[in-house]
Amino acid sequence: PVPVRPIERVDDNAFAFQGVLTQGGYAIGQLPTDAVAVTLDGQPLVLPANGGFVGGFNRDAPPQAVVEARMADGSRILARLAIRQRHYDVQSIPGLPGKTTPDPEYERLRTQERARIDAARTQRNMTAGWQQRWIWPVTGRISGVYGSQRILGGVPRDPHYGVDIAVPRGTPIVAPADGIVVLASPPQFSLEGNLVIIDHGMGVNSVYLHLSQVDVRPGAGVMRGQRMGAVGTTGRSTGPHLHWGVNWLDRRLDPALLTGSMTERGAD
Repeated sequence: PVPVRPIERVDDNAFAFQGVLTQGGYAIGQLPTDAVAVTLDGQPLVLPANGGFVGGFNRDAPPQAVVEARMADGSRILARLAIRQRHYDVQSIPGLPGKTTPDPEYERLRTQERARIDAARTQRNMTAGWQQRWIWPVTGRISGVYGSQRILGGVPRDPHYGVDIAVPRGTPIVAPADGIVVLASPPQFSLEGNLVIIDHGMGVNSVYLHLSQVDVRPGAGVMRGQRMGAVGTTGRSTGPHLHWGVNWLDRRLDPALLTGSMTERGAD
């Protein structure tokens, strides 16, 4: 008799994952050859011709994620991923006010700015930077880490979704991986100042804030190690530094997990 494949089966080793399976981390996987679609916790993933895919995990991702592949014969394979939980630097300052009076003009401006940023992050280009070994865009003192948060007067502020690197104004920054520029100042943004957003393919994009100078324009391709601009203190910033953030779709990742140590910048 011809064996009948089960409609659904669990196989935690079906996808050959690599990466950092932790909150703020990522996974690069390889699908079985006859898979036609895949989801991560219900989120559909884009699949290139070679069957490789990438997914990411939020700052507060639960302890388990589920990858589901739909096969050509209609059956499904599920893999469960154990996501390591992290402890973040959370500071509570009861004496400071947690709420401010909104400024209607500022809110109108921020709505427009967020729309531009969101539109840039939804662009999808044919680039394979997501699967390269990433390098640091600049090296220096880490002044802000991913996941940190302040609670002012009992009101939680937004967590810090990136890495801050404090270096002198004018220090060059480079692309950590190949990609396409999808947004670049001018004009400046009210919070971010001069910024650059790079699409690295498969829903992975990176952002660089507070720049004093921007050397790339939207639509241009950049290669790993190519200069993109210079560090500054534009926008809402208390001193010269680069804020570097990485997204996979709408999930904020920890850029430090994509790179080696700073001493390895530029290494293959």
